[in-house]
Amino acid sequence: MMENPKTQRPTKTEKNTPIKEPVEKPISKRAQRKQQRENEDNEPKKIWWVQIRLIPIWLRIILIVLLLVVVSIIGLQFGYSYIGDGDPKDVLKKDTWTHILDIKNGKE
Repeated sequence: MMENPKTQRPTKTEKNTPIKEPVEKPISKRAQRKQQRENEDNEPKKIWWVQIRLIPIWLRIILIVLLLVVVSIIGLQFGYSYIGDGDPKDVLKKDTWTHILDIKNGKE
């Protein structure tokens, strides 16, 4: 039969060892910060500043595409006029591009 744990006799090692009360471990700084964050999460946060986008994302994308087109045209005009000794306005003409493509494709 099994004996009741309360009625069991203590062993030799149990007789000689004093009963130790649990000792609280010192809390590390990391644990303290974690507890502070948990306490802060439970409290309602005060909103000091809300960011509102002045320029929506879709408008930013359109502006970037337009800036790329404008910068490309300026670069083409610079290259065609100063490096290639042509008229800067000729870059925007269709005849110039058909001539360039004909040279590229080997028709001329």
